[in-house]
Amino acid sequence: MHVKPVVQALLFSATLLAMQTPLHAQASLTQTPQQLQKTEGNDASAAASRGFAEFVQYQIQAHSGSLPEGFPLDVTDVQDLKDASIGYGFPVYTVDPKDLLAGRSDFSAMAKSTGTWRFIINRNQRPIGLVTVEKVNGTWQTVAYGAAGLSKDVDALTRFHGNADHSNLRFIRIYQARSDFLEVGSNNGATARFAPLQSARETLLLQQRANKAGNASDAATSGLLDASQFVEPLRAAVKANIANFR
Repeated sequence: MHVKPVVQALLFSATLLAMQTPLHAQASLTQTPQQLQKTEGNDASAAASRGFAEFVQYQIQAHSGSLPEGFPLDVTDVQDLKDASIGYGFPVYTVDPKDLLAGRSDFSAMAKSTGTWRFIINRNQRPIGLVTVEKVNGTWQTVAYGAAGLSKDVDALTRFHGNADHSNLRFIRIYQARSDFLEVGSNNGATARFAPLQSARETLLLQQRANKAGNASDAATSGLLDASQFVEPLRAAVKANIANFR
């Protein structure tokens, strides 16, 4: 006597599920790339905040009154983490070494998203490191903490070159050359320029090259370079590192 209502309830639930799944997919398809990135960023940020709260709790319980050797964040005591929080984040882009070595010249067009997000960790409005967030089995999770020096470099350049929501910036990491760049888009449609971060400045010897070429004043004034000013040494570094790896 009671079987029929149960069956009806199950059928109703299955019908709802079947209706909701395509609607959700349709909603995703109607979003612009900017909207999709914003949604992705919000989800990644929530995961970063959850993961960092757990990280702080564990560190305070495990290392109260001390700082483990090689601690990944720029603090003097784990208790300092109580005053830290997750700040703004950015997706990580990269360039396929095959595209770079093939001689393609449009650096911006070659840059593709890696699916990874990184978020600044702030304490007293000062960056102390980065948290890295990735999708693991379909769920956003924190996978690494560290890069205190990089967090300061990124934050300084973002404050100087970024607009209100940082939408004119892209963080590009060339893994095979151990070099990072901040792409700075133009509001008037001009070609994007690039701020090399410390890793790129050191690996590619950009300051020395600028001095030798006699155009150091331009880089010192704006901190921005055209891709043509670094793509050849970047290509050489990628080629050399791939050869060494083999």
